[in-house]
Amino acid sequence: MLPSGSTAASTLHVARTVARRAERELVALHRAEPLDPVVLAWANRLSDLLFAVALATNHALGVAEVPARYDA
Repeated sequence: MLPSGSTAASTLHVARTVARRAERELVALHRAEPLDPVVLAWANRLSDLLFAVALATNHALGVAEVPARYDA
């Protein structure tokens, strides 16, 4: 699915991209100064959760998702 849909879901997708960016920063920090692996796992799961909530929000609002095309 492509990030799209209702305003609420689009906002959740933006939050997901911010969470992914933070996750990349945590990984970079972890290389310099080891972090608890739970922190890295939590950051990864946060972005997964935001994606799932965005999909559920669109579904609850009756907004169709835009399927991704891989043949282009």
